[in-house]
Amino acid sequence: MKKLKNIIKKFVPKKILLIYHLALAYFATVYYGFPSKKMIVIGVTGTKGKTSTINFIWSCLNSGGYKTGIISTANIRIGEKEFLNKYHMTMPGRFTIQKLMAQMVKEGCKCCIVETTSEGIKQHRHVGVYYDIAVFTNLSPEHLQSHDGSFEKYKQMKGKMFESLFSCQKIINGKKIEKTIIVNNDDNHNGYFSEFKADKKLSFGINNKADIMATDIKETERGVEFNVVESQFSIEILGKFNVYNVLPAIAIARMLGVNDEDMKKGLSGLEIIPGRMEKINEGQSFTVLVDYAHEKESMTYVLQTANNMRSGDAKIIIMIGAEGGGRDKAKRPIMGELSAKMADYVVVSNVDPYEDDPKQILEDIAISSEKFGKVREKDLFVIEDRREGIRKALSLASGNDIVLITGKGAEQTIIIDGKVLPWDDRKVVREELLKRVKD
Repeated sequence: MKKLKNIIKKFVPKKILLIYHLALAYFATVYYGFPSKKMIVIGVTGTKGKTSTINFIWSCLNSGGYKTGIISTANIRIGEKEFLNKYHMTMPGRFTIQKLMAQMVKEGCKCCIVETTSEGIKQHRHVGVYYDIAVFTNLSPEHLQSHDGSFEKYKQMKGKMFESLFSCQKIINGKKIEKTIIVNNDDNHNGYFSEFKADKKLSFGINNKADIMATDIKETERGVEFNVVESQFSIEILGKFNVYNVLPAIAIARMLGVNDEDMKKGLSGLEIIPGRMEKINEGQSFTVLVDYAHEKESMTYVLQTANNMRSGDAKIIIMIGAEGGGRDKAKRPIMGELSAKMADYVVVSNVDPYEDDPKQILEDIAISSEKFGKVREKDLFVIEDRREGIRKALSLASGNDIVLITGKGAEQTIIIDGKVLPWDDRKVVREELLKRVKD
């Protein structure tokens, strides 16, 4: 089936394929009875932090009495029920999205949050998803290969979600739903996303003046504490950068009438976002974190968090890799450089090579790490097999060291030589930790 799809993509003009995708989206929407018209739909777009932002919004709304569903890269929720995203796509196929939203309506969800990507918009997977609130997190070069290598086209594609806000005006329980835009005021591209038409516009940030601002940010052993005006909030997820992901949740919850106390309960009760700074503990002395980080900004934040956490002579060990399949090749040397500079040991291993030569991908990263001081078989290891790579990274750790397993997070498959194979970094890490304890 995969090979057949590749043949179709190769020989059928892109315009024809996109028309086909659009027709499917309309048909799926009609088939499932326009489910998104029956809920408040929140779209979250940007380069990084989308999945975490969505889960924080869910925690605030669900705790505040709004039964909420989500569709994200890592997980799918319908109220309290949660299952992992098995589709290897942030935005699943059009029929899957509509089916999930129909299920949310059936089970009484008042809100639905959809992680919306530029690739998904390009393939019309957002058609029939009638947004009411559009959230912009941040923007940096990523997935440019899907947009003719143009950052401007990448940005404009994300803008289509904001542009579509007024495609459907909703009245739910006799109340008109206001079309709202929420943007990160600390991002250089906030102006572009703020210019779209909306009934209400809100901003959030840490450094620049915004409607929702975080102050007195403090990293703790368990997560992060911060203030928003007179209220103190805390999250159980590591990383100061996650404050940016919480602020839109606070903005939306307050707008929908959720009080701060309910929000605090929701946020403090969210202890795990699958594959997002997820701590894996099988009784070992050192810390192991699994994270989806796979580009410059997210990798920087993860490594900064690890460096802030470390004490004494603790080492930082990181496993990194990059995707094949025509994905952004320019990020490979950047990741090699960052890891060399900010970690003590670097293990380079497969992520999703697709049909590409895995060795070439790994070498693109490893050579860069060498340029910035790392030495092969001393503090730099190139191991193609991902399980072997994880095993090596764990074997280097002891005491209070910190091991970062990056690149896949909670993804449920790995794609090698065009074959989709079952995979879960968190499960493999647990298995390898247990083997180590037994040995």
